[in-house]
Amino acid sequence: MYKISNKLISNKTKFLMILLSFTVIASFSSLSGPPAKAFAEENGTPVQKTIDLNEGFDNSNEASIEPLSLTSEAATSQEAVTAIDHDANFSPSTLQFLKANTGLDGEQWDNIMKLVNKPEQDSLKWTEFYGYAEDIGDNRGYTIGIFGATTGGSNDTGPDGPDLFKAFDAASGASNPSIAGGLTRAGLKGKMSGSILKLSDSDSVIKKKINALQNNEAWREAMWRTFYDTYIEYSVQQAQKRGFNTALTIGSFVDTALNQGATGDSGSLEGILSRSGSSTNEKKFMTSFYAKRTLVVDTNDYNQPPNGKNRVKQWSSLLASGETDLKNADAAVIKATNWELK
Repeated sequence: MYKISNKLISNKTKFLMILLSFTVIASFSSLSGPPAKAFAEENGTPVQKTIDLNEGFDNSNEASIEPLSLTSEAATSQEAVTAIDHDANFSPSTLQFLKANTGLDGEQWDNIMKLVNKPEQDSLKWTEFYGYAEDIGDNRGYTIGIFGATTGGSNDTGPDGPDLFKAFDAASGASNPSIAGGLTRAGLKGKMSGSILKLSDSDSVIKKKINALQNNEAWREAMWRTFYDTYIEYSVQQAQKRGFNTALTIGSFVDTALNQGATGDSGSLEGILSRSGSSTNEKKFMTSFYAKRTLVVDTNDYNQPPNGKNRVKQWSSLLASGETDLKNADAAVIKATNWELK
């Protein structure tokens, strides 16, 4: 953008003034936006003003146009919403799979994953956690990867970690995929104890081996397929059966399912949906859903208070601001996730 410096314009004759005015107007017409608008500063605040081309000129016989510098605040805001290549965070096959099975594109899933990863890892850089593994002491065994697959424990008797290792074996080319095959490919030792996967390696070895899979294409593919089979498919079905198809609603259901379980007890997605009413108005239904989830989200080791309430507030604040499709929502997502994880 540009502004006019009110310097030195000759007023010798009316003819020269008219000619100069047309010259300045022609210069502005080559810029984006209306030619008679520019940004100026008043008391240090950028404001848009209509320029009177005959105002403030003196007899010094000179004119100049110079670039308008953004204030530091404006520059920061501009940087925060710089165009993001959302699709680059997914393989082409994963993008195609998600679009075909959920109706949502790369931008929408990227924003969903940012909202999911904030309360999980306190980061919007969710792609850095394909190789994450940790026993966080929630009696669910090891938590693994971008959606927190677990190996199981007293708080999780139906873990998804075993399915992840079987899917890894399949994605790696096994003709008869198995949990044991996936563990072997990961360089890990373990066995099933009922529905629970007991890893026998040391904590440091488990973390090291899983971390080494961070950029493994088969591991990433297995991660998304297991994520879909365990949480996404059910969430999409529950949204669509109510006539809802927005990214915000699907994302809200997915976040609830992976955090509290898809089906089962009253704290699961299934349980919360059963108490959220039957309104066919999406905003009304989701407002009720968020209220019901807020009551249980910090219980049963789902989250450490008040992280759970803030987790739900991310989604409800986006609903209130009308960001239901999660498109062109980079700044809105940054704002919604701007809270401190305790």
